[in-house]
Amino acid sequence: MFPPIALLPGAISEIMASVARNGYLTLADRYGLMAATLDDSLSEIERSATNRLLRAVVRGKVKLVDGISALYF
Repeated sequence: MFPPIALLPGAISEIMASVARNGYLTLADRYGLMAATLDDSLSEIERSATNRLLRAVVRGKVKLVDGISALYF
């Protein structure tokens, strides 16, 4: 059995701010988005923000980096 995946409070807004500032998603950000997609208790605003981020990645407007934190870049 897998451990439960829990989203930290305020994580979506932090990820959005980080992407707006840096233009890329780190590995930690991607795990946060994975937790968000599996969380049934997201508000409509958080769900919409998550969808916007994922669409931006698909369109190539946001890059994916393999680093865990933005501090390394």
